[in-house]
Amino acid sequence: MAYQVYLETKKFPKEEIYGITSQLRRAVLSVPTNLVEGTGRQGNKELKHFANIALASLAETEYLLDFSLRLGYFNQDNHGNLQSLRQEAGNLLWKFYQSL
Repeated sequence: MAYQVYLETKKFPKEEIYGITSQLRRAVLSVPTNLVEGTGRQGNKELKHFANIALASLAETEYLLDFSLRLGYFNQDNHGNLQSLRQEAGNLLWKFYQSL
């Protein structure tokens, strides 16, 4: 999902490079990087903490995708594809979180 967001945000207006482009990229990349960091920690309690942060980053990503659509930075198809990926990632991440 992060890779797809990076590809799509290359099309955003240049004046957004330090605005929504940067914020969206940080949010979406925070999901897998928090999981990686959590797996490098000691025990499930810390992993669950980092999985929780990843879930929050995914929620932030959802908002930013919708906001970008409202600004006209995505077309409906691209937005729908990214939201489908986000939903799938969210479902998997939630099940993983609950298993900890």
